[in-house]
Amino acid sequence: MYTVKEAAEKMGISEHTLRSWAKSGFFPFVTGNQNNIRQFSENDLDWIKIVKCLRAVGTDNKSIKRYIDLCIIGDSTIRERYEIIKETKHKALQQMSELKNQLSLLDYKEKFYQNLIKGNLKDTWNPMNNQEKENAVS
Repeated sequence: MYTVKEAAEKMGISEHTLRSWAKSGFFPFVTGNQNNIRQFSENDLDWIKIVKCLRAVGTDNKSIKRYIDLCIIGDSTIRERYEIIKETKHKALQQMSELKNQLSLLDYKEKFYQNLIKGNLKDTWNPMNNQEKENAVS
């Protein structure tokens, strides 16, 4: 069994986040010890893992709670849970595509700056340098 602090550390999230998720009802089987301190089991860590994944993609709390409720209901909800996961995966793939585009631009800019440093050239990508041109023309 893990305390909030231990579970948070193990799962790579903050204690505040874990407490917030617990208050949202994301961990239906978390128990409290004799001092009413939350205790997370290995099974609860699996719940944290899926919640962390869903949140990372931007799934809202209401949808996460719905997914968890469906899990608790059981196998009769498999098709609906599948649709939720499929939609979430689609969102993740879109985000990954956007990140690849951003990385591509950052790679370009990194090489651009390396060339500037080597050749001591003027930074034509800096909007401030373009502003100076506009001011000179005015």
